[in-house]
Amino acid sequence: MTDADTLIPAFDGDTLVPAPKLAVHIEGRRHMAVSVFVVRGGQVLIQRRALGKYHTPGLWANTCCTHPHWGEDPADCAVRRLAQELGITGLYPAHRDRVEYRAEVGGGMVEHEVVDIFVAAAPEGLAVAPNPEEVMDTAWVDLHDLTARTQRRPGDYTPWLRIYLEHHAEAIFGAVKRGC
Repeated sequence: MTDADTLIPAFDGDTLVPAPKLAVHIEGRRHMAVSVFVVRGGQVLIQRRALGKYHTPGLWANTCCTHPHWGEDPADCAVRRLAQELGITGLYPAHRDRVEYRAEVGGGMVEHEVVDIFVAAAPEGLAVAPNPEEVMDTAWVDLHDLTARTQRRPGDYTPWLRIYLEHHAEAIFGAVKRGC
């Protein structure tokens, strides 16, 4: 089974059913997803997606994002993808919110996601070892600077990161976003 064939939870009406990941994006079907933000003080770890990704290659995104496998708990998925994408282990992100968005992501594909968002606090010296098939670069960025950057150069950032920062920052980041 290829990554594109991985079965993820997608909606058929109000019922979740297993569906191939790539087909869900091509059809623009509503489906479940997970996004993780690793923070350290007022900074957030972002990643630049590998050029081999089938949508939004080379764009900057939140720390990691993915789709739970069919039957996988979202919290377990968050921990799994931190390790798979960035080599980060030993963090157990806290659930912050569930949001829904729809965005075109290029190549005729649409992300219509119901996203469980998680946040984890990083210790100083957190080891990050990006998987080059997933991630081409990482950066620690001040949250306020990141918001300004996405507004100045939106084409450098994934649609979902821009949506999170514009519409859901308070729920995700709370006091960090307020400057406390």
